Amino acid sequence: MANYLTHYFKNFYRNINYKLNTILREYKVDKDYLTTITNLVNSNNFTSDTYYFIYVDTKNFKTNIFEGSNNKWKLSRSYLCSIGKASTPTIKGDFKLGIKGLYFGVNRGYKCWYYSQIKNNYLFHSIIYNLDGSIKDGRLGMAISDGCVRLAKENAKWIWDNVPRNTSIHIV
Repeated sequence: MANYLTHYFKNFYRNINYKLNTILREYKVDKDYLTTITNLVNSNNFTSDTYYFIYVDTKNFKTNIFEGSNNKWKLSRSYLCSIGKASTPTIKGDFKLGIKGLYFGVNRGYKCWYYSQIKNNYLFHSIIYNLDGSIKDGRLGMAISDGCVRLAKENAKWIWDNVPRNTSIHIV
């Protein structure tokens, strides 16, 4: 019973801590960054086959979602993300959003929710969850993944729900 309670409270604390940190991050938005990134995207002639454009800034651990068209992009969302660690870096360059899926990893003892393909096995997806639904690794703003771009679950779901295939992605 003691082990169960220890496990329960550890997961409870981890979930509360993750939710609190997510809320705090939403209120710590650097307005200069938002203006700078919007100007950068609009001055570089980025195009997309859809109404959306995704710009991943690995230096600042940000996944930026733009709406509009060439040279008229408006920043819609800017999400804190985690990227690939030094031994398994996130790919850089220009890509088109590919296939999507609800989750993966169950056969390895975890779940990553709402994946959207960048290229091959490089994906946007949620943080890592245990099979019981508790958070296994909720860290964001770090170089810790195997190359994928990790997002808060609700942010990965937003991309999964709203951004269509063939949307242009630029990763720097």
